[in-house]
Amino acid sequence: MRNCPTILKTELLAQSGHFQIEALHLQFSNGQQRVYERLRGTGYRSVMLVAMPDPAHVLLVREYAVGVEKTILGLPKGGAEPDEDYLQAAQRELSEEVGLRAARLTELGELTLAPGHLCHRYRVVLAEQLSPCQLEGDEPEPLECLRVPLAQIPELVARGELHEARAIAALFMAMGTLARRT
Repeated sequence: MRNCPTILKTELLAQSGHFQIEALHLQFSNGQQRVYERLRGTGYRSVMLVAMPDPAHVLLVREYAVGVEKTILGLPKGGAEPDEDYLQAAQRELSEEVGLRAARLTELGELTLAPGHLCHRYRVVLAEQLSPCQLEGDEPEPLECLRVPLAQIPELVARGELHEARAIAALFMAMGTLARRT
């Protein structure tokens, strides 16, 4: 296994309320030096939910995504408050975004987004045994919630209707967990 490069220097290039852009001056084990830039978060922790109203269906939401400047299909998600663990944050986000509560929450694992450039990680949580529980959230407008058969997910991906990579990865994790239960 290769050794990690040595960080010779870190420079802060820009900063906002949520992000920092850093330049890392690296030296690799063979002596080569390079400068890489990365987008670093400021401690933001997040969760993504695979909410299943029954064993054959999943809840997807349609919401505006400013990064691509359009409405996309994805999974309920959000940030964890400083005093919340990931399961508490998942329960709150589920109630705020789709008006449900889960009697069973299972943490499926952690995923990274573009780890060559971003420091962000998020936890994937499977939410089952759902019942109504509406909390007011911070969304600027209500999200459209769709009950979709799990068997239809590959078709939605193939047609380009579901293209958010982190949602696809979370669904893949959930389907693997569900398959191992049977």
